[in-house]
Amino acid sequence: MHEHTVAAFDNDLQNLAKRLVEMGGLAEAAVADSVAALVRRDAAQAQAVIAGDKRIDALQRAVEESTILIIARRQPLANDLRAVVGAIRIASDLERIGDLAKNIAKRVVAMNGVAVPPKFVSGVDHLSRLSLEALKDVLDAYARNDAAKALGVWKRDGAIDAMHTSIFRELLTYMLEDPRNITACIHLLFSAKNMERVGDHATNIAETIYYVATGEVLADDRPKSDEVLEPTPSAAGGA
Repeated sequence: MHEHTVAAFDNDLQNLAKRLVEMGGLAEAAVADSVAALVRRDAAQAQAVIAGDKRIDALQRAVEESTILIIARRQPLANDLRAVVGAIRIASDLERIGDLAKNIAKRVVAMNGVAVPPKFVSGVDHLSRLSLEALKDVLDAYARNDAAKALGVWKRDGAIDAMHTSIFRELLTYMLEDPRNITACIHLLFSAKNMERVGDHATNIAETIYYVATGEVLADDRPKSDEVLEPTPSAAGGA
């Protein structure tokens, strides 16, 4: 960002960016920890993710309050206005990512006492690596105001969808093979859907970063490879 005549304006924008970076770090850690808890069946770690979501929510409120004050006091234009409006949108996506991590953690707690063969979880673990990589890269793109890197994340959304479709089919097969697998597989299906949604929100953030950096909206439809009828996002576990 360029320097402004009023130094306090620069401070406002820098503090806003710092809050978003902190929020992004917490959201990324929450997703990683929720998946680790799922793989290890660690209810204590899952409970920590659930409790930590309050901090992400508080940061979102702080970002919203900061943006309102900046608009009221500084009346930003052009690049600055895009940065402020973009911050609101990115904070909303990060808050939803935190909720999705919390949903996975809740599934871990609910799965207590349910037999889950390791091979059932491997696909969800792989999907989480793709979504986490996208999230990490898009947060780095935000920190660097890197439109090209954001565009790269945007283009990878189809790969995440394709992996989710593959997991859906695999878990459905396990349920058809043995009805005793149904409970575990349903929990894992919802967890996989939550991870796919993390990828969607990372893609949303990439679109916002691209707009803030260039002033242009990505006009093309984002790449999609999801061919399976699935539960709606709201059915994948409430916040």
